[in-house]
Amino acid sequence: MNNLMKIILCFVAVSLLASCASIKETGKTIGHTTRDVTKKIGHASRDTVKAIGKETKEVVKDIKDDED
Repeated sequence: MNNLMKIILCFVAVSLLASCASIKETGKTIGHTTRDVTKKIGHASRDTVKAIGKETKEVVKDIKDDED
């Protein structure tokens, strides 16, 4: 192998490694963003269900109090 081919091969190898790191970082960013959005949706849903449950409980209590 001559020197020019070695240089080209090294350049190609470094380029591939750099692009793999870039792809990995992009995947990590997408994954973390998806996790954060999913967490926010889950927490909002949980809080809404709790609020509905609390209000329903109060309405049922008021109805029972009115019957007595």
